[in-house]
Order: sequence, then structure tokens, then C-alpha cells
Amino acid sequence: MIAFLGMGLLGSNFVRALRKRGEAVQVWNRSQAKAQPLAEVGAVVCADPAQAARGARRIHVVLSDDAAVDDVLERARPGFEPGVILVDHTTTSPSGTRARAQRWAERGVAFQHAPVFMGPQNALESTGVMLASGDRARFAELESELAKLTGKLVYLGAEPERAASFKLLGNSFLMFMTAGFADFFALAKALGIEASDAGSLFKFFNPGATLPARLDRVLSAKFSEPSWELAMARKDARLMIEAAAESGTALAVLPAIAQAMDRFIERGHGHDDWTVIAKDALPGSSGGASSK
Repeated sequence: MIAFLGMGLLGSNFVRALRKRGEAVQVWNRSQAKAQPLAEVGAVVCADPAQAARGARRIHVVLSDDAAVDDVLERARPGFEPGVILVDHTTTSPSGTRARAQRWAERGVAFQHAPVFMGPQNALESTGVMLASGDRARFAELESELAKLTGKLVYLGAEPERAASFKLLGNSFLMFMTAGFADFFALAKALGIEASDAGSLFKFFNPGATLPARLDRVLSAKFSEPSWELAMARKDARLMIEAAAESGTALAVLPAIAQAMDRFIERGHGHDDWTVIAKDALPGSSGGASSK
């Protein structure tokens, strides 16, 4: 028996996937109306978390945040069976995850954090990416079962909070990318280009292909061997900002990037590769006035 607590878009589709494989599943959700449709695929809908936990060898939670995870697990605790394993797929803070893992370890209950890069369809089709960290032996015990829920399962190390940290890193990049699209379409509008036409740019221009090379350049700190000088990149940013301003269009992200460029130009990096704006985030960087 498997318990699933939290029947949002991800949790409910995880359960549907489990039921397709014939797994017995007990489910609970704070709003029972969201859990009730799972009865149609054979899941047992329970009135409270403790009832859902009774008889389960694994309890999965897919909730909103640290506070919700702590609250629901405490409510489920009276139903825990000996040897039960808690698997938390929620995106939570690293500090909260670390404290949670320690607290349950002190209580003699195994806790595995396994956040995901998945949408609802991924959960239904068992695709996407699942991260995991914490005790290696416990992960080895769970690995084959967790692998059934995802397309790729990645173990990141013994620190219980490491998966939480990597999940935040991944989500931050998704946010940067989406914010970039917002400015991209705002600039297209300012330039009189329809959004669909602007989007066609990516049929022949794939910036994603440059990501590995740019990452390597930043990590190697080879900023003095430019492929695009910071001063020239700043000029292009100026042209974009001016074009948007001429039509009264506000850009959200690009002005902040331009400010970062200006700070590094003032420090003497104008002829370095423009990726130098990431320099201060690298280990060992002094942030000196003109260090290369």
C-alpha cells in the first residue's frame, strides 16, 4: 500500500500513474473534492492524513511549502506503520528540508526528499526529472520505486537539503527564461513585430545551443578572451532600451542587466567577454576594481 497526501495537479497524476500499474493507493487532500475523482481510478479516498497513512509502506507528499509539509506529516503520524518511509516531492527550502530530515531521523522515521522538474503530464506519463539527496543507503532502497515515477532520477549526494537547493536553482533559471520572454515580446511589440513572427526567430536561431559554451566560459573565468565584448553588448542593450522607450514600452529585466554591465565597465571590464557580469558570483572572486 502506498499513501499520497496532496491531490493537486502533480499528486493526482502521480496517483493515476500508480493505479495504471496496479498499485494500491490511499489518498488524502485538504479539500476532499480534489481527492474524490481519484476514487474513479480505484484509489481509496481518506478523510484525514492519519487514515491515509495506515497500512502504507511509503507515504508520498506533494504539498505547497514547508509549513504545509510539517503540518500534514504531523497529522499523519498517528497512522504511521513501523518501517514506513516518507517521500516528500514538495519544493521546500534547504534549511527546512535539513531540519525536517533531522527531526524525522531522531524519531526513527526514514525521510527522503525527492523534488521534481515535472508538469502534470509528466507525472501522468512518468517522465520528467526527479531529484533526490540524503542517506545513500536509504536512496538505494527506494531507487527502483522512485524510478518508476519519473523519466530520470538523479541522486545528488548525502546532504539532505542538496536536492532542495538544486530544485531552487532549476526553478530560478526557468523564471529567468520566462522573464526574458516577457522582455522579448515587449521589445517585439515596441518594434512593431507580431508576437508570432517574433517567436519564429527560434526556428533558425537556437540560443540554447550556446548554453554549454557560455557556462564553460563563466566557470573557467576566461573573460579576457572575448567572443562578444561587454562594451558592445552594452551598446546593443542601449539600442533595445531606447527602441522600447520610443514606443512607451517598459522592459522589466533588460534595464537591470544594463546596470550590471555598467558596473563592470566602470571597473575596467569593457573589453572583456560580456559574461564577465557573472564574475562576482564565482568562488574566490574579490570583486576588485579591475581584476580580470
